[in-house]
Amino acid sequence: MGTTSTIQKATLDELAREEGKAELIQGRIERLMPTGDLPSEVAQNIFVSLRSHAKATGTGVAKADGVGFAVPELPSGRESFSPDASYYVGPRPRNRMRFIEGAPTFAAEVRSENDYSLAAETAMAAKRDDYFAAGSLVVWDVDPLVQRVNIYRADNPTSPDIRERGDSADAEPAVPGWRIAVDEVFGN
Repeated sequence: MGTTSTIQKATLDELAREEGKAELIQGRIERLMPTGDLPSEVAQNIFVSLRSHAKATGTGVAKADGVGFAVPELPSGRESFSPDASYYVGPRPRNRMRFIEGAPTFAAEVRSENDYSLAAETAMAAKRDDYFAAGSLVVWDVDPLVQRVNIYRADNPTSPDIRERGDSADAEPAVPGWRIAVDEVFGN
């Protein structure tokens, strides 16, 4: 007689105890690589601008890298996101030590050095699909090497609005009235 083993799905509680940045996908905790100097700086530039906007308008909250967003399991199996910078409009968790329940309204994903292969492109597109399936309105794919912001919107999720140095970038309708110079995103 053979034995069968059952692999138990990881939970959000287990994810919350995970050291470092990770997401819960298909019942597995998927660790995310730490970012380098430039991707981290780019994410911080976006966060700082978002935070100033949120404080000035009194609407939404800006979140820096590492915040967890818990979502009901998506068809892909994803149950969480941890964007590099984000903006959220919605109820905060009763226990503020826990993940935010729901998708970020706006998410910025900044490419790291290993995000330039065909497999990485496929994974990033799948993650954008997941963001939109979970309710995000705008997702940025931020490329520090070519200094480009690809703006994807839920109403047209496969055709990005491309912004480069000299342009300004927005996250309408997710973050009404917010704009940032692409030069500021990548450092003047």
